[in-house]
Amino acid sequence: MIVPIIGNVTYSITLDPTVWIFDDRKILLEEAFTEKENKQVEENELENASKRWSRAVYQQKINPPVNKSISRFEREKILENSYVMPINEFVGHAEVNESATDVTLVTSKGDEHISLEALQSCYLLFAVDGKPLKEEGPVHLFYKDGSNKDNPITGINKIVIN
Repeated sequence: MIVPIIGNVTYSITLDPTVWIFDDRKILLEEAFTEKENKQVEENELENASKRWSRAVYQQKINPPVNKSISRFEREKILENSYVMPINEFVGHAEVNESATDVTLVTSKGDEHISLEALQSCYLLFAVDGKPLKEEGPVHLFYKDGSNKDNPITGINKIVIN
Protein backbone atom coordinates (compact mmCIF):
# COMPACT_ATOMS: atom_id res chain seq x y z
CA MET A 1 0.00 0.00 0.00
CA ILE A 2 1.79 3.09 -1.27
CA VAL A 3 0.97 6.79 -1.17
CA PRO A 4 2.26 8.92 -4.07
CA ILE A 5 3.02 12.63 -3.73
CA ILE A 6 2.27 14.10 -7.15
CA GLY A 7 1.15 17.28 -8.84
CA ASN A 8 2.91 20.63 -8.76
CA VAL A 9 6.25 19.18 -7.65
CA THR A 10 9.64 18.76 -9.30
CA TYR A 11 9.83 15.08 -8.36
CA SER A 12 6.83 12.81 -7.90
CA ILE A 13 7.68 10.43 -5.10
CA THR A 14 6.10 7.31 -3.69
CA LEU A 15 5.82 6.72 0.06
CA ASP A 16 5.77 3.16 1.38
CA PRO A 17 4.52 3.38 4.98
CA THR A 18 4.97 -0.37 5.55
CA VAL A 19 8.74 0.06 5.91
CA TRP A 20 8.68 3.12 8.19
CA ILE A 21 8.54 0.87 11.27
CA PHE A 22 12.33 0.47 10.86
CA ASP A 23 12.99 4.18 10.26
CA ASP A 24 14.69 6.19 13.00
CA ARG A 25 12.55 9.27 12.22
CA LYS A 26 9.33 7.66 13.49
CA ILE A 27 7.73 9.12 16.61
CA LEU A 28 5.57 7.38 19.18
CA LEU A 29 1.96 8.47 18.76
CA GLU A 30 1.69 9.22 22.49
CA GLU A 31 4.68 11.59 22.31
CA ALA A 32 3.82 13.28 19.01
CA PHE A 33 1.58 15.97 20.46
CA THR A 34 3.55 16.85 23.59
CA GLU A 35 5.53 20.05 24.04
CA LYS A 36 8.60 18.02 25.01
CA GLU A 37 8.79 16.43 21.56
CA ASN A 38 8.51 19.80 19.82
CA LYS A 39 11.31 21.28 21.95
CA GLN A 40 13.52 18.29 21.27
CA VAL A 41 13.01 18.67 17.52
CA GLU A 42 14.03 22.34 17.70
CA GLU A 43 17.13 21.55 19.75
CA ASN A 44 18.25 18.79 17.39
CA GLU A 45 17.72 20.81 14.20
CA LEU A 46 21.38 21.87 13.93
CA GLU A 47 22.57 18.35 14.69
CA ASN A 48 20.25 16.89 12.05
CA ALA A 49 21.43 19.44 9.47
CA SER A 50 24.99 18.40 10.21
CA LYS A 51 24.14 14.73 9.71
CA ARG A 52 22.33 15.45 6.43
CA TRP A 53 25.37 17.36 5.22
CA SER A 54 27.68 14.49 6.12
CA ARG A 55 25.45 11.99 4.30
CA ALA A 56 25.24 14.17 1.22
CA VAL A 57 28.95 14.87 1.04
CA TYR A 58 30.49 11.61 2.16
CA GLN A 59 27.72 9.06 1.39
CA GLN A 60 28.79 7.04 4.42
CA LYS A 61 25.36 6.55 5.94
CA ILE A 62 22.18 5.03 4.65
CA ASN A 63 19.44 7.51 3.71
CA PRO A 64 16.81 7.27 5.14
CA PRO A 65 18.30 6.47 8.53
CA VAL A 66 17.47 2.88 9.36
CA ASN A 67 17.98 0.96 12.59
CA LYS A 68 21.09 -1.07 11.80
CA SER A 69 20.79 -3.55 14.59
CA ILE A 70 17.69 -4.05 16.65
CA SER A 71 17.86 -6.12 19.80
CA ARG A 72 15.13 -8.61 20.59
CA PHE A 73 13.77 -6.33 23.32
CA GLU A 74 13.64 -3.34 20.96
CA ARG A 75 11.96 -5.47 18.28
CA GLU A 76 9.24 -6.54 20.72
CA LYS A 77 8.79 -2.93 21.85
CA ILE A 78 8.44 -1.74 18.24
CA LEU A 79 5.69 -4.28 17.61
CA GLU A 80 3.63 -3.03 20.57
CA ASN A 81 3.45 0.72 19.87
CA SER A 82 1.69 3.10 17.49
CA TYR A 83 3.82 5.44 15.39
CA VAL A 84 3.61 8.58 13.27
CA MET A 85 6.03 9.98 10.71
CA PRO A 86 6.55 13.71 10.09
CA ILE A 87 5.69 14.41 6.44
CA ASN A 88 7.74 17.60 5.98
CA GLU A 89 10.93 15.83 4.89
CA PHE A 90 9.12 13.86 2.20
CA VAL A 91 7.46 17.00 0.87
CA GLY A 92 10.91 18.63 0.85
CA HIS A 93 12.33 15.79 -1.26
CA ALA A 94 9.49 16.20 -3.78
CA GLU A 95 10.50 19.87 -4.15
CA VAL A 96 7.18 21.68 -4.26
CA ASN A 97 7.09 24.33 -7.00
CA GLU A 98 6.69 27.98 -6.00
CA SER A 99 3.37 28.19 -7.84
CA ALA A 100 1.80 25.53 -5.58
CA THR A 101 -1.19 26.80 -3.62
CA ASP A 102 -2.83 23.98 -1.69
CA VAL A 103 -3.06 20.21 -1.29
CA THR A 104 -5.71 17.67 -2.17
CA LEU A 105 -5.72 14.49 -0.09
CA VAL A 106 -7.38 11.76 -2.13
CA THR A 107 -9.07 9.47 0.38
CA SER A 108 -11.38 6.49 0.24
CA LYS A 109 -14.20 8.80 1.43
CA GLY A 110 -13.59 11.61 -1.07
CA ASP A 111 -11.17 14.49 -1.43
CA GLU A 112 -9.97 16.68 1.45
CA HIS A 113 -8.35 20.06 0.83
CA ILE A 114 -5.75 21.57 3.16
CA SER A 115 -3.18 24.33 2.81
CA LEU A 116 0.39 23.61 1.81
CA GLU A 117 1.61 25.10 5.10
CA ALA A 118 -0.70 22.77 7.02
CA LEU A 119 0.67 19.75 5.15
CA GLN A 120 4.23 20.73 6.03
CA SER A 121 3.34 20.48 9.72
CA CYS A 122 1.56 17.14 9.80
CA TYR A 123 2.17 13.61 10.94
CA LEU A 124 1.17 10.46 9.10
CA LEU A 125 0.00 7.63 11.36
CA PHE A 126 1.24 4.43 9.74
CA ALA A 127 1.23 1.78 12.47
CA VAL A 128 -1.11 0.90 15.31
CA ASP A 129 0.20 -1.64 17.83
CA GLY A 130 3.19 -2.24 15.56
CA LYS A 131 1.05 -3.28 12.58
CA PRO A 132 0.39 -1.38 9.34
CA LEU A 133 -3.03 0.22 8.97
CA LYS A 134 -5.23 -2.10 6.94
CA GLU A 135 -8.66 -0.52 7.41
CA GLU A 136 -8.93 3.12 6.40
CA GLY A 137 -5.21 3.09 5.58
CA PRO A 138 -2.48 3.10 4.52
CA VAL A 139 -2.02 6.35 6.49
CA HIS A 140 -3.99 8.78 8.64
CA LEU A 141 -3.11 12.48 8.78
CA PHE A 142 -2.77 14.38 12.07
CA TYR A 143 -1.96 18.06 12.46
CA LYS A 144 1.05 18.62 14.72
CA ASP A 145 -0.96 20.90 16.97
CA GLY A 146 -3.23 17.95 17.79
CA SER A 147 -6.39 19.78 16.69
CA ASN A 148 -7.68 16.68 14.87
CA LYS A 149 -6.21 14.13 17.27
CA ASP A 150 -9.61 12.52 17.86
CA ASN A 151 -10.74 12.81 14.23
CA PRO A 152 -7.79 12.36 11.81
CA ILE A 153 -8.11 12.39 8.03
CA THR A 154 -8.20 8.67 7.21
CA GLY A 155 -7.91 6.48 4.14
CA ILE A 156 -5.36 8.65 2.33
CA ASN A 157 -4.40 7.03 -1.00
CA LYS A 158 -2.74 9.96 -2.76
CA ILE A 159 -1.35 13.42 -1.96
CA VAL A 160 -1.76 15.91 -4.81
CA ILE A 161 0.03 19.26 -4.61
CA ASN A 162 -2.04 21.84 -6.54
